[in-house]
Amino acid sequence: MTLESLRYDGAPQRRTQIMAALRRSGFLSVTDLAEQLGVSPMTVRRDLRRLAERGEAVLVHGGVSLPPGGAAGPSYLHRAQVNPESKLIVGRAAAALVAPGDTIGVDSGTTAAAVAHCLPDDFDGCLVTHSVPVLAQMLGRPRVRVIGLGGEVLHENQAMVGFAALDLLQRMRVRMLFLGASAVDARGVYVRSEVELTAKHAVMEIADEVVLVADGSKFDASAPVRVCAFDRIDTLVTDVDLPPAVADAARRAGTRFVRA
Repeated sequence: MTLESLRYDGAPQRRTQIMAALRRSGFLSVTDLAEQLGVSPMTVRRDLRRLAERGEAVLVHGGVSLPPGGAAGPSYLHRAQVNPESKLIVGRAAAALVAPGDTIGVDSGTTAAAVAHCLPDDFDGCLVTHSVPVLAQMLGRPRVRVIGLGGEVLHENQAMVGFAALDLLQRMRVRMLFLGASAVDARGVYVRSEVELTAKHAVMEIADEVVLVADGSKFDASAPVRVCAFDRIDTLVTDVDLPPAVADAARRAGTRFVRA
């Protein structure tokens, strides 16, 4: 999130600008805010505490996010329109890893949905997902056995989460999970909300192999909630060369890199 447009005449105006930027991105870091506003991190933290006290924001490690139910970051439909060509490139490369008759899991998120879209027309395996758009795609694929994980629908992510999904997952296994992410750095994989975390961990637990699918924009993005480090990722598929720090972390963890 670029904050260079933020201007203010005093603390109230500064906090108004912070909230406007937060509604656009869903998360802002203390470091970025301090740099772009030209104030100290202490001043930023004071502003964020005031916003949190008023219930307008939630303090998280390293920054601030919108409260649950707030006007979160970009919607699923908006995210689907960002770098669509790159996501399809990643989706095709990831789908090429799928064997005939395979049992696979597809996470929520627009890049993971691109993997489902790129599955071969003759794929006749089993697909497990809690993504509503992926389920909709599979309605036109009668050769594929589809298992939908039920639960409450998260409108922003168009995914289902909750006890029903977790209970079903405990009795399942997939050979390969295609995992989505909001951001990726040397420390691992991140998402925008803690609400997503339980479902992601649950589907990762039933997978023999976890394949992270991320278009190049995810290495410049920021998100507050860490899903895992690279030691939980078996394969990373992306359409760009990895930033040096990410490449080093992936190599040390033994993560295979596939350049689409």
